[in-house]
Amino acid sequence: MHSEAAMKPNISLQGVHVRLDPLDSRHVPGLAAASAADPSLYGWSLVPQGRQQMAAYVNTALNWRDAGTAMPFAIIRLHDGMVIGSTRFWNLERWAWPVGHPLHGRATPDACEIGYTWFTASAIRTAANTESKLLMLTHAFEVWQVLRVCLHADARNERSRAAIERIGGKFEGILRAHRMAADITPRDSARYSMLVSEWPGLKQRLTDMRDVLINLRPNAE
Repeated sequence: MHSEAAMKPNISLQGVHVRLDPLDSRHVPGLAAASAADPSLYGWSLVPQGRQQMAAYVNTALNWRDAGTAMPFAIIRLHDGMVIGSTRFWNLERWAWPVGHPLHGRATPDACEIGYTWFTASAIRTAANTESKLLMLTHAFEVWQVLRVCLHADARNERSRAAIERIGGKFEGILRAHRMAADITPRDSARYSMLVSEWPGLKQRLTDMRDVLINLRPNAE
């Protein structure tokens, strides 16, 4: 699908454990409560604390959405309707395919990044992250038909790096002084990617991981 409809910002991605809803200002109270549950989780991530910071965070994400450079989501846990975190597609790349090429002028991205992902304490070590990535990667590879999805983590963040590797991200190297870190220093980023040629195997891997987690903890909180 390469149509404009595939890029509509009001797309919800529905799973069996979580739903990714288009981020909106109405999510600010829930997101503020989610991040306040255990701020110590976010030593490597710039996760806002309090409604004022969260409102500014959401407003920035919505500005990026309106500029066509991001698609942000609130992550909703289905069994209780609780807002448990946020994530987004961003750094949406559109390549300069030459006129006459089958991909010239398509509306959907050629590559993208998944990032700005964080969860509340009660969602850690549940199926939430695995299913969120499964939903987003399915949309990226099967609806947008991207060729590559990238993910980055602070090079010092061993937990996030292990999580990316566990779902099949291939390590590409370290980008030095790549972005600002949560401790307000230049951050070295570990870069990972997934390719469309790898997607069938990755999809099965993620589905199996998601189902194991849900079966182990069907009502995980």
